[in-house]
Amino acid sequence: MRNREPITIENIKKTHAERRTEIRRRLDEFAAIRESGTDRVLWEEMVFCFFTGGCSARMGLNSLEAVKPILMDGDQQQLANALVGSHRYPNARSKYIVASRQFLLEHCDLKLRNKLEGFDCSHARRDWLVQEPGIKGLGYKEASHYLRNIGFTGYAILDKHVLNCLAELKIIDDPKPPNTRLRYLTVEDKLKQFTRDINIDFEELDLVLWSMKTGVILK
Repeated sequence: MRNREPITIENIKKTHAERRTEIRRRLDEFAAIRESGTDRVLWEEMVFCFFTGGCSARMGLNSLEAVKPILMDGDQQQLANALVGSHRYPNARSKYIVASRQFLLEHCDLKLRNKLEGFDCSHARRDWLVQEPGIKGLGYKEASHYLRNIGFTGYAILDKHVLNCLAELKIIDDPKPPNTRLRYLTVEDKLKQFTRDINIDFEELDLVLWSMKTGVILK
């Protein structure tokens, strides 16, 4: 059941206290992927984020399970067929997978760990995922989601749930998703300032707000 309490600082702190153990356990799982996850796992997590763009995390999880057996070598039609019944856009998302897989194989032999760890700047790491033409389907929200899920920190996942929370808190004027890099970074900085103001860890707050809107702590 969803928590329908109003989004207030008091309720955020209350929810954080109630769910802190579960939230930290989930963040530990993300950290473990960065520490020891294989490149295949990192690729699977990227595909999961291809699936969540414009769709739910639950749909993303179901879709990933549907394509896992053929994720490394399935062609576009095989992937699309596997996604029928799991994803809203089987043809578009299967094209993202094939195009991105081909680019990453040519660019870095799909060695995503070495590639992502090679950036000195956190902004540059995310910018590459979003701005590289060979990678399809990752905007700033999806790239932030991906990096968080594989253990990188400092990235805000500004999905509709978090944006609605920020609007209710009067931190932003409009919950409309930021459509440029500058706007994304501006809202992200406002969220970081808010976490400092209320003394809740930045990484934990994302899951607190998301769970207050959805009733669950997913990924």
